[in-house]
Amino acid sequence: MEEKKFDLNSIIGFALIFGIVAFMFYKNQPTPEEIEAQEKAKQEQVEAQEKTKDTNTNTTNFVTKTEAIVANPQDSVAIAGAKSQLGAFAYSASLPSAQENITKIENEVLSLKINNRGGYISEALLKNFKTYDSIPVYLIKDGKNASFNLNFGTTDNRILNTKDLFFEPTVTKNGKNTVLSMRLKVSDSKFLEYRYELKPNDYMLDFTIRSEGLQQVINSSQAINLNWQLQGMRHAKSATYENRYTEVLYEYDGDKDDYLGQGEFADDEEENVSWIAFKQHFFTSVLLTDTPFKKANFASKNIANSSELDDKDIKVTKEFAATMPLELLGGELNYNMDWYYGPTDYRILNSYERNLDEIVPLGWGIFGVINRYLFIPFFGFLSGFLPYGVAIIVMTIIVRIILSPVTYKSYLSQAKMKVLRPEITEINEKHKDNAMKKQQETMALYGKAGVNPMSGCLPALMQIPVFYALFNFFPSAFQLRQKSFLWADDLSSYDKIAQLPFEIPFYGDHISLFPILASVAIFIYMTMTTGQTMQTQQPGMPNMKFIMYLSPVMMLFFFNNYASGLSLYYFISNLITIGIMLVIKNVIIDEDKIHAKIQENKKKPKKQGKFQKKMKELMEQAEQQKKTNKK
Repeated sequence: MEEKKFDLNSIIGFALIFGIVAFMFYKNQPTPEEIEAQEKAKQEQVEAQEKTKDTNTNTTNFVTKTEAIVANPQDSVAIAGAKSQLGAFAYSASLPSAQENITKIENEVLSLKINNRGGYISEALLKNFKTYDSIPVYLIKDGKNASFNLNFGTTDNRILNTKDLFFEPTVTKNGKNTVLSMRLKVSDSKFLEYRYELKPNDYMLDFTIRSEGLQQVINSSQAINLNWQLQGMRHAKSATYENRYTEVLYEYDGDKDDYLGQGEFADDEEENVSWIAFKQHFFTSVLLTDTPFKKANFASKNIANSSELDDKDIKVTKEFAATMPLELLGGELNYNMDWYYGPTDYRILNSYERNLDEIVPLGWGIFGVINRYLFIPFFGFLSGFLPYGVAIIVMTIIVRIILSPVTYKSYLSQAKMKVLRPEITEINEKHKDNAMKKQQETMALYGKAGVNPMSGCLPALMQIPVFYALFNFFPSAFQLRQKSFLWADDLSSYDKIAQLPFEIPFYGDHISLFPILASVAIFIYMTMTTGQTMQTQQPGMPNMKFIMYLSPVMMLFFFNNYASGLSLYYFISNLITIGIMLVIKNVIIDEDKIHAKIQENKKKPKKQGKFQKKMKELMEQAEQQKKTNKK
């Protein structure tokens, strides 16, 4: 009995799809240089975490502060000491505000604490969200994982850092907005000011850096550097998965955007930067400026990727840093900026119309377009009245129905090839020692029968943009965060059904059920394609049967740690594909009619195009040359 062969077009389609998945995983991995840098810095990172670990929060104390200078106005010796170190800014050290006091401003969604020392936000709490272990979501906590500093020179040859100096706070109202002015004073009328304005129900707050009357104080011949640093605190069940989507992004030259990637970068530079985002998968801190920074330097260091740290022990994913020189205008600073502390939610970021939607990784080119204009609004519509898991299923059904004509075309091509299989086998046997002659007659047979062997590949290629778009959509869909369905407690994370007592390389230390179901569905679908035409494996060619069985295994391993919403989609998608294939095979397609049509086509004279004629001539010439060489 003749062994059943697997359909080449289906195999190629799945190979292409999983090739793209492999490419995406490869793209997200560090380069060898980055890995080497990681290994060198790994021990240093672990030691630094152990030395600076906070006993209450287990986060690294990222901010290094020097001893602040405070001068009691009644103590002439202290005042003299302050003047010798701070010059004109000694005045700020003698004010009542020269102490570690906190000013709190908040609205319905955001709570911020600003410390007198440094005048910068020392705590940013998102009120409406919890971490995977039910702790409030902090982007900045107790001032230990963030730093914001202006480094500048003075006309009396001092180098000062605002993070070590005390600002004077004043809270006022601008309509419904809360305004906080933090002033680092030289006198009552001369100061450096950080001005914060928080609007109701908004994650974005206005931020201004300006100076007043400091032309004779700040040295204009020295660089004024703005330094912003942040450690991304862990918020998700899997720190390594969260770290995969944690990175630096920025906009430059008006509307262009770029990112650093997942590796370690010590000094990446860009010009004309208008915003910088320290993205932490589902939460993001962004600094925007109306006056673009003429130059910005970025750095990113991996913490969660250290092999010395178990996933459960990781409290910080990455360390970010950005340095931007500021320019004086008329001897003064005047920068209108904004801060965004909030969710990495496409709908919220897109509403600001500042190109911030690029922070959400929806895919490049056509893939991003599909997500922006098709899947995001469509899924938003469905999830507006359906549970999120059910919305995924309904969207999957509709997508597969829309793509069913493509599936039909693919299966029709398979059926045609199946009809021609006996004749192809006969040609192979007849010319088994002459590959060129075998190829000539095979192509001639295809031409007479009106069959295009590549027509089954094209439908598979047409589905790739949808596959890749959804691969980006589900891990980035903020709506799925902490939404449960069946046994999955969070559709944006893996659906663990069992914890392993050991870790399997590339698989993990747990078992997720949806990837298993998706893998089984893929296997069933591929076994359904048996009996379709594929030529006998040629010597030196890859074993297509092995590739077929490899596809479900790749699904199982790749998606065990991915968002369960994505695995749910592929499971349902493959079930629907199996159903569609059964309908096409048993109801729509009649193989006897296809056979009769092919036989009819073979009787008709087939006009060859110029390309076909040329190829035939070349093959005949090559065949003739081969015979001549044998003589």
